[in-house]
Amino acid sequence: MMELNIYNTVDEVINALAQAICHSSELAIKKRGQFNLVLSGGGSPRKLYELLASKQYHNKIAWNKTYFFFGDERFVPENDSQRNSLMVKEVLFDPLKITKSHIFNVDTTGTPEEAAEKYQHSIESHFQHQPIEFDFNLLGLGDNSHTASLFPYTSVLDETEPTVKSVFVKEVDMYRITMTAAMINQSRRIAFLVFGEGKAEAVFHVLRDQAGTANKYPARLISKDEKKVQWFLDRAAASRL
Repeated sequence: MMELNIYNTVDEVINALAQAICHSSELAIKKRGQFNLVLSGGGSPRKLYELLASKQYHNKIAWNKTYFFFGDERFVPENDSQRNSLMVKEVLFDPLKITKSHIFNVDTTGTPEEAAEKYQHSIESHFQHQPIEFDFNLLGLGDNSHTASLFPYTSVLDETEPTVKSVFVKEVDMYRITMTAAMINQSRRIAFLVFGEGKAEAVFHVLRDQAGTANKYPARLISKDEKKVQWFLDRAAASRL
């Protein structure tokens, strides 16, 4: 079973996760000279990014040796308010003055398929066509147990190659660009950030529901390797465990 870190408050969850990211960055830079960090979108990580950009944390990571990727992105124009990258730019990249060449955004100027293909190629190029192993992959969890853009009953759940795919999600009536579970699982460390009572049911289905399937609860596709996967939860989100 992967490691569960359960805290009383959301602030405690965020602080613990920020410390875990700092620790990972230190190890990665010491061993390989750079830190490859995959970011999650949605509302939950905003407070985390604000904390990392704050005076308390901004000197704890060598940002000039950090490269940023997105586990998924909405297929909308570059400046659309729905984009994950736009929120991160506002609260993390701009305050820290991150060099543009260190940010791997999804180019949505072509078709969804082209966007996925381009993103895959840019990642491969960064890793110099060696195995793609991100140092830290941050994941969220939707109320329906989706993570990244791995939504229930979508075709991308059957993808076994570590790659980037486009997928049309009927539930949100939108194309998404997403890393496959296989690509996420190659990461050296994976962390789920989940808080709030509204997520308790989803957490239960992913971690404890013996009858659940990955098709219905896609986050179950993510590795259960206790050496690499950690969950950061508040008591409300963990209340059904």
